[in-house]
Amino acid sequence: MDHTSAVIVSTVSRRRFLQSTIAGGVFALGSSFAFAFSDDGVSRSAESIRQEVVFKSTPARVYDALTNASKFQKVESFSDAAKSLDVAAHPAAISREPGGTFSLFGGYVTGRQLELVVNQRIVQAWRSGSWAPGAYSIVRFDLTEVGGSTKLVLTHGGFPSGTAEHLAEGWHGNYWEPMQKYLA
Repeated sequence: MDHTSAVIVSTVSRRRFLQSTIAGGVFALGSSFAFAFSDDGVSRSAESIRQEVVFKSTPARVYDALTNASKFQKVESFSDAAKSLDVAAHPAAISREPGGTFSLFGGYVTGRQLELVVNQRIVQAWRSGSWAPGAYSIVRFDLTEVGGSTKLVLTHGGFPSGTAEHLAEGWHGNYWEPMQKYLA
């Protein structure tokens, strides 16, 4: 794998995503979107995103870029969103405590920190401002040191049906590419 970004986008059942989320110690929040359910009540159509990115940086710097508001504000300045959202007028706000809130990209992305394991893992209840009120997804960032670099594995599930492609592109243009620039 090179040091830019390698991406794997996969579709899994909601049951499998929830099992992995619960096994990780987090209970997923429900949201107000529809799934196609079979007779046994299990969704076979829910989407999720899994992306892997390698940063030429330490896990501590990557974790800090994602959890320190002033540093994330610098990441935002390199993002696609900075071209269309007023990120300067509404700076990033990020709690570094479990249960605390965050507001990113001029308030367009908001949520709550569910789990924070310093330099290792961040789990968030995450939502886009374009979603129906009360709709939240679960985002998990896992950080692993690999030969002087950091491998970040993103798992994102529970988002409204039909938004996977847009979200997957957004992770690249608003997180991974700007973080590569910021951490360089």
